[in-house]
Amino acid sequence: MDLKTENPSNGPTPEINLEKLRKIAAELILPGKFILRLLNAVLVFVTNILARVFGSSLVRGHFHLMLSGLVLFGPVLSFWVSKYSIFANKNNFLYRKFLKSTWGWTCTFTGSFVLLLSMSARHSISLSLRHLSRVGLVGLLWWGCRRLLTLLEDAAGTCYEPVTPAQDIQGAASAAQPLLLLHEDLTKASCLRAKMMWRGYEVSQEVLILCLCCLLLIEEMSVFGDHVAQAKSLQRSPGGPLRFIFLLCVLLLAVWIFLLLCLLAHFPQFPSQQLGGALGYLGWRGLYQGLYRLKSSWSGPGLPGEGLHTTTDIDKQPQ
Repeated sequence: MDLKTENPSNGPTPEINLEKLRKIAAELILPGKFILRLLNAVLVFVTNILARVFGSSLVRGHFHLMLSGLVLFGPVLSFWVSKYSIFANKNNFLYRKFLKSTWGWTCTFTGSFVLLLSMSARHSISLSLRHLSRVGLVGLLWWGCRRLLTLLEDAAGTCYEPVTPAQDIQGAASAAQPLLLLHEDLTKASCLRAKMMWRGYEVSQEVLILCLCCLLLIEEMSVFGDHVAQAKSLQRSPGGPLRFIFLLCVLLLAVWIFLLLCLLAHFPQFPSQQLGGALGYLGWRGLYQGLYRLKSSWSGPGLPGEGLHTTTDIDKQPQ
């Protein structure tokens, strides 16, 4: 008696054809490979153009001037913006997710870019850490500025509690402003937490960190064009991850400039914001135009791209 494999419904079980499955899988994978190649070509094209733009002498030498003009004349935009705009509310998504953690986003993206760039060019951990120390020094500068500005604001300001005067004392001056009760033992943070009124001189820390991060991103991204040119001469490619993180840094720079415009246009505070921008500029000037350019015996961070592309790479270029 012949034995046949039957399913519970007394029908024959269909045979599994492995060759047919391979053909189906290949047909499904082929469009995916085409899409990946297309996206990679777009990424290479866009990043090459952006590398030329940010590596040009016009951007590298004059971006700080553009940023200074933006901080000085940005508040003029307050005459044309609408107070009902979504960006006139400091509780919107961009302010909550980006503005309150500006340095965290900048440190993560810039640090990743510097690390990938250094490892792609030299494969040296010590050299990568040396270049990463630039980002660490900027973070240390921001921490010191924030602490110092907080101490100065607490020393130069005073806390007041609005008190509504009694009716018999107020008399005919009912339309006058409420009385202010002085609290001398409170800091600015504790005063605002208690929902009281703080009056004093201050420097906009938001504008300070935005300007500092913009200048930091420009300095670090400006060497990517040299890296692409060096890799092309050696018939190598910077790689997709490095190009992608470079593109993310460009997008982050655009977000910071947009948020800076929103602050200046919707929440103008003269001269607090201008002082913050000036301190951010001075911090960048002292580090990238001063400390990092020193040629001394101590192993400093150096400028972006320093030590990554040397003549030995040119000697290895295929003939």
